[in-house]
Amino acid sequence: MTFDDPAPLGFASLAVRAGQTRTAEGEHAEPIFTTSSFVFASAAEAAARFSGATPGNIYSRFTNPTVRMFQERLAALEGGESCIATSSGMAAVLATCMALLKNGDHIVSANSIFGSTISLFTNYLSKFGIATDYVQLSDLAAWEAAIRPETRLLYLETPSNPLMELADLPALAALAHARGCLLVVDNCFCTPALQRPLELGADLVIHSGTKYLDGQGRCVGGAVVGDRQRVGVDIYGFLRTAGPTLSPFNAWVFLKGLETLHLRMRAHSMAALQLARWLEAQPAVARVYYPGLASHPQHALAQRQQRDFGGIVSFELHGGRAAAWTLIDNTRLISITANLGDAKSTITHPATTTHGRLTLAERERAGIGEGLVRISAGLEEVADLQADLARGLDRLADA
Repeated sequence: MTFDDPAPLGFASLAVRAGQTRTAEGEHAEPIFTTSSFVFASAAEAAARFSGATPGNIYSRFTNPTVRMFQERLAALEGGESCIATSSGMAAVLATCMALLKNGDHIVSANSIFGSTISLFTNYLSKFGIATDYVQLSDLAAWEAAIRPETRLLYLETPSNPLMELADLPALAALAHARGCLLVVDNCFCTPALQRPLELGADLVIHSGTKYLDGQGRCVGGAVVGDRQRVGVDIYGFLRTAGPTLSPFNAWVFLKGLETLHLRMRAHSMAALQLARWLEAQPAVARVYYPGLASHPQHALAQRQQRDFGGIVSFELHGGRAAAWTLIDNTRLISITANLGDAKSTITHPATTTHGRLTLAERERAGIGEGLVRISAGLEEVADLQADLARGLDRLADA
């Protein structure tokens, strides 16, 4: 949508209005264009569209009005020039790497990233001659030491999954650009409602739309946000050719999710902070990982570069896997599932689920212990969530 008012709109207004283009029908809500192809007025128009001489819809693998509306809205929320939506968050990571890297290039990645991303880098990109080294997320000296002449990309999640460790984004961006590297940030946990990495110096932002952008666990999708050349030309070119395409229906669901994103992230953050403070007081809990706590070693950094602290709380139990599984198995309200960012609170054991395909050495390097439990705080009453967890904690106390 084009706005005539020269004053920039606020986040909430962009979340509701940005990107929408109404058809001749004058619909108020965004339509779902469930079509595989589009009709041209003439052979000349078809040729001009396919060649790129004139813009317009061609084929829904890479041009669809509903998907475009989602892309434009998310780009506006992140403060980026361009966005490309993909079939999943992992497809967004893959599209970024395949479009921007080549044989002989090198990635420096934080060791505390999603397990499937580690598998992609280590097991699959390596087949194409792209090497990856892993470093501690918060150790700027380690990042600098790992960069080689052939390093092209620094990759990270902040806060990290599941230990909620943070990277100093302005400092890391300065390092990346001084050494001729791109800084790519997975912003899944915060979303642009809480953190805008591009404003802090990042070059590209990755999203799993499956999580908070949807907000109700309904659809799978992903996105990359950044500048017009790398995203709008290079990554778009990979999408057009390889086809990791977001469906129009999923794009429409994400559009609806974005409308309430700022409200939900505020509520998730409030619930997570209350849970984290409560968990800190439980004898069975050895440590709580949540950047909103004053005890978090990077609490001050989180206050500087985030608007709030997010909805994910992780904690380590005394007693290892047996204790973690006992707690999880005694929940009745919280859903046992590895997804996150849902209106329904979820709980999982990272060492045997999200990071279960990693080797023991890789899990140890990432700090994923057997007693670690991750909760995604939903929108239920916090007292009910505490009571649900107390059932398992009481069992541990009786053991």
